[in-house]
Amino acid sequence: MKILYAALKYDYGDPRRGLSFEHYNFFDSLLNMGHDLIYFDFASVARDRGREFMNRRLLELVTVEKPDIMFSVLFRDEFDPAVIQRISRDSQTTTVNWFCDDHWRFDDFSSRWAPKFNWVVTTAASALPRYSQLGFKHVIKSQWACNHFLYRKLDLPDRYDATFVGMPHGDRPHIVQLVRDAGIDLRVWGKGWSEGRLSQEEMIRVFGQSRVNLNLSNSSNKPGLKARTCGLLQRTIVQLPMSHSVRGALLRGIARLECGTPTATATGYAEQIKGRNFEIPGCGGFTLTGLAEDLSDYYKPGRDVACFSTPDELVRRLRHYLAHEDERRAIAESGYQRTLRAHTYVHRFVEIFNTMGFASQPASDLIATGPRRGAVFEVG
Repeated sequence: MKILYAALKYDYGDPRRGLSFEHYNFFDSLLNMGHDLIYFDFASVARDRGREFMNRRLLELVTVEKPDIMFSVLFRDEFDPAVIQRISRDSQTTTVNWFCDDHWRFDDFSSRWAPKFNWVVTTAASALPRYSQLGFKHVIKSQWACNHFLYRKLDLPDRYDATFVGMPHGDRPHIVQLVRDAGIDLRVWGKGWSEGRLSQEEMIRVFGQSRVNLNLSNSSNKPGLKARTCGLLQRTIVQLPMSHSVRGALLRGIARLECGTPTATATGYAEQIKGRNFEIPGCGGFTLTGLAEDLSDYYKPGRDVACFSTPDELVRRLRHYLAHEDERRAIAESGYQRTLRAHTYVHRFVEIFNTMGFASQPASDLIATGPRRGAVFEVG
């Protein structure tokens, strides 16, 4: 198909941060599935030419190119709602938007934008009745996945005992320190940590070379002023040069303030599934993850991934799997095979487009034939 792809090319729209999640996962998957893509990086166009020009350009592309689908991933309010509604109502192009944060952003964002599109995609089961209350029926429940064209098993030797890749949101700094205080060698990377970010290629290597990959997805909440202040203190502490013992004491002190985010003394975690839940197994890595919402619908705990529900259990399971290599490797292999069978973005997009009325080959056939890159027309 010809697809007008409207999403951020750069992380949070900032070229200094490198390419975005959307680029590495949505764009790259659609391209390697053989679709012809008109790449419309709306944030860059709005920044360089202004919001009004960007919206005119979007409408012009639909009018001239007549794409089958406009696939978008909204960031903020860059688009003119009237323009999106006009494309959805008056053109031959079918519009669909992937909403990333319906767990917490539904009321003040998704609920306003969804009626402007022909279809929407959500990863939050909890959002389905809320869309129904709006009277919006063209909702597709999907989920994050692994772009297997990019995330792949490299069969490299183990290099790290335990690793975590992600920013120091919420209680992550305290959990990291708790693991280190338990004597476990945990390496961390990401914007906000003193170790800094990894490139995409480096991250894939880390996933494959770690005995245990931690997934700490407990971060997407909207804390109050006290929690935001504590979070700022935590992020500052993890970046400053200081001894291990001093950093640990400071982070433990902040956790005792009960800042409003989930802490290491909480009874458990209320997490949402993230892309990392699929990317790590897709690289053949062993995953130890919090019990996210509906995770068992995608991976069987204890067979495909390992799970924890409290910080103490996290430490116990880390020690267990570091000491039981055969069990750890069997789970990692099972998770890898499960990802390729059911949880790639090829599977997601085939299901989404079929639901929208665009017939496609089965995902298994597309995966078996390997990448077949379509054409890209990048516009400004």
